[in-house]
Amino acid sequence: MDINATLIGQLLSLALFVWFCMKFVWPPITTALAQRQQKIEAGLHAAEKAQQSLSDAQGQVAQEMLEAKKQAAALIEQANQRAVAMIEEAKHQAQIEAARVKAAADAELALDVGRARDALRVQVSELALSGASKILGREVDAAKHAAMLAELAAQL
Repeated sequence: MDINATLIGQLLSLALFVWFCMKFVWPPITTALAQRQQKIEAGLHAAEKAQQSLSDAQGQVAQEMLEAKKQAAALIEQANQRAVAMIEEAKHQAQIEAARVKAAADAELALDVGRARDALRVQVSELALSGASKILGREVDAAKHAAMLAELAAQL
């Protein structure tokens, strides 16, 4: 056997093997690689889209939290204003009630003072009659001298 014939046979076998691989093996491999590359690109695109939607959602959450804090502050302020208004109303009602009680106490005091004066007038007039009867040496009749006693009580 000649080395040239072996070399030519190996060259033909290699050419046949390359042709077979390019015809039947290489197209499915390139198709699979292309599909895998498309899947990877789609996955990367989906990841970017998810990252963008996540950042949008975080921004929206932050904005909603800010709104919720503002609403909570407004509700607290409104509750404080209501509490102050209720306290002021209670103070006003208490002042009105205190004035009413004071007026009633003043009226009662005036009545008591009037009664005490009347009782004192009666006692003073009785003492005056007693003193006058002792000075005159005779008894003064209260029924006969009622006008004079009334005038004396009015002066006291």
